[in-house]
Amino acid sequence: MPDRWQTYAIEFKGGLITNMSPLQHGINAPGSARILRNYEPSIEGGYRSIQGYDKYDPDIVPPYGAPLVHGNGQSGTTLIVGNIYTAPAATDVFFLAGGAVDGAAQTGTSLNVDGLDVAPSANDTFTIAGDTTVYTVSAATALVGTASTLTITPAITVAPADDAVLSFRYTIASGGVSFSSVNKRATLTLDQTMVVNPSDQDALTFVSGSGIIQGVHTFESAVIAARGSDLFKSTGSGWTKVNTPNYGTVLVDGGSQTGTSLIVDGITGTPQVGDTFTIAGVDLIYTLTATPTVTSGSATFAIDPALNSSPANNAALTFLSVDRTGMDKHRFVNFNYSGTDYMVGVDGANVPFVYDGTFFTALDGIPTDGNGAGHVANFKNQLFFAKGSTLLFTAPYTYDDFSAASGAGTINVGSAITGLIIFREQLIIFSERSIKRLVGNTIGDFQLQPITLDTGCTETDTIQEIGGDVLYLGPDGIRSLSATDRVGDFNLAVASKPIQDDVTDFVNRNTSFSSVVIRPKSQYRLLGYNTNFSADASQGIIGSQVEQGINWAELRGFKAYVASSNLYEGIETIVFANTTGYVYQMESGNSLDGAQIYSTFATPYIPINDPRIRKTIYKMFLYTDPDGSFFSEVNLLFDFDELGIIQPTPVVFDNTSGANVPAFYGTAIYGTGSYGGTIQRLFESQMVGSGYVVSLQFRANSTNPPHSLDAATLEYGTYGRR
Repeated sequence: MPDRWQTYAIEFKGGLITNMSPLQHGINAPGSARILRNYEPSIEGGYRSIQGYDKYDPDIVPPYGAPLVHGNGQSGTTLIVGNIYTAPAATDVFFLAGGAVDGAAQTGTSLNVDGLDVAPSANDTFTIAGDTTVYTVSAATALVGTASTLTITPAITVAPADDAVLSFRYTIASGGVSFSSVNKRATLTLDQTMVVNPSDQDALTFVSGSGIIQGVHTFESAVIAARGSDLFKSTGSGWTKVNTPNYGTVLVDGGSQTGTSLIVDGITGTPQVGDTFTIAGVDLIYTLTATPTVTSGSATFAIDPALNSSPANNAALTFLSVDRTGMDKHRFVNFNYSGTDYMVGVDGANVPFVYDGTFFTALDGIPTDGNGAGHVANFKNQLFFAKGSTLLFTAPYTYDDFSAASGAGTINVGSAITGLIIFREQLIIFSERSIKRLVGNTIGDFQLQPITLDTGCTETDTIQEIGGDVLYLGPDGIRSLSATDRVGDFNLAVASKPIQDDVTDFVNRNTSFSSVVIRPKSQYRLLGYNTNFSADASQGIIGSQVEQGINWAELRGFKAYVASSNLYEGIETIVFANTTGYVYQMESGNSLDGAQIYSTFATPYIPINDPRIRKTIYKMFLYTDPDGSFFSEVNLLFDFDELGIIQPTPVVFDNTSGANVPAFYGTAIYGTGSYGGTIQRLFESQMVGSGYVVSLQFRANSTNPPHSLDAATLEYGTYGRR
């Protein structure tokens, strides 16, 4: 006969541990986890299911910049496009405005339109200004002048305004791209005839396209994204091009000019090869084919193509884009030296740039040591740029003064730099095999000192400061660069020892890495990227700072090539991106952009009191802290789940069924939900099963709000020793 019932309590804490043998794990850390996936160790105790992510902006980051129609009079299936810095691909889709609604108060499946050059064909698609619906043409009457009546699906439910502009959808045909990287121009062959012959400089809006997003950054209340050869800004509803230069009020200097050169004045900067611009009163888009010499604000531009017509004297030039061709992963830093917020960016290929929310400035005057810098930091009110083993820094309180006489300079650190971070009034400089620090205030007293010459940071973009410590990925795991009580001393420790094999597997399976911190949670997230992995298979590692140190967990479903987090006016914005074209915002919503979040937590195999005495589990109490509706399956797994062991069926815990269920927004049923009810937090269930050691495994797969698993108690009886 079994002994009388006893109670065993398990406090869920300790995080993921995978470097212990199963029985040792169960004896020494029964509240930790052998599986902890999409649960995070909470600073409030227990394990909390992660919050999801959704699209920061419903529109994709434009894949090809801001391309414009190059020249009037184009028709048929061929379209020449200017101001395009990356070649589009076959099957890419764009919208081009043309035609308009002819008459007010139109609804249903018939629409009168005018302003057409060709009658639409069946299966042509379009949108109407002010309406995001995509309509499909099933039939069209022959043109009468420029007017036609279209039969469409779906039906129009809200009448568009008279003269509301239509935008027709076009697809690039197979083999239909001829691209000039020199002239920033493309000739496209389309799958269908253009319904309206476009005007010069009409905008193309691509809704599909290739190209990974190579950088994201939170600046003030906006997000910056780099894609293709361009940078864009969004506050959540549409992307605006950033890399539009400001060279002052540039005007044509003299009339009757022709050919491939153009004399201009009023220049306050130095335009660069590949910059594009338009001229008031003159058709076509022009590209600089050489960097001009600017003297007293005047210059002669070498351009392509030749002037379509002679511009008037003092005709204004409008610059469209700065050439950022070849850009790689971006890194950004915010700074403010004079009361204006700025950000500085580097991309490993082009000159660095600064942006103040309005004006974009390429730092064309930077010395060769900084051209193509891959890292940047704001230290002691000076910008530091890293390229190879060289640190180049500006004069104090400036972003574009590289004069040694003003206090700018360079430092060779002896090995290729893999990262920079400011930590406790020091610039920490990482390479693969060393870590050094720069102390001092100006060029007069800067000193480069070693922290260690034995190990360093092997993966760029994994360095983050969190809670008075710095975490980074080294050759042997996630390391901590924590300062000790001794001035200038550091304690270099492998923080990821409890999950060492998991970290090794994570590093081997991924080809690129990014990281963010979630400040309110004291959490470090290391995100892996492999182009061959689907989003749901993508891996990440969570490190949460708790009283006992750092607790670890696994992350799934976050496919991040680049990521960024920043705090602005008390609001933290955390974003990431990959190849889908969208920027995603973490800690937003209860799904993975609409997909359910699969979370699982399993305790180690716990012997309870004696690993050689069989226990029968009769009852379980689960202590939770849900934010709303809660549903989880719980398995009791006995005796290491070895072959031949019969395991009990799962038990379901949920607070959405039964008596006195509170009404949850979005799921409540009138007459069933209990309005003003209290959310159930303690769950009781009869259990069945016996064994020598037992593991509790929790599984949730839903779009429910996050919940915390705090503790559990098992009521059990024991049999005699066998």
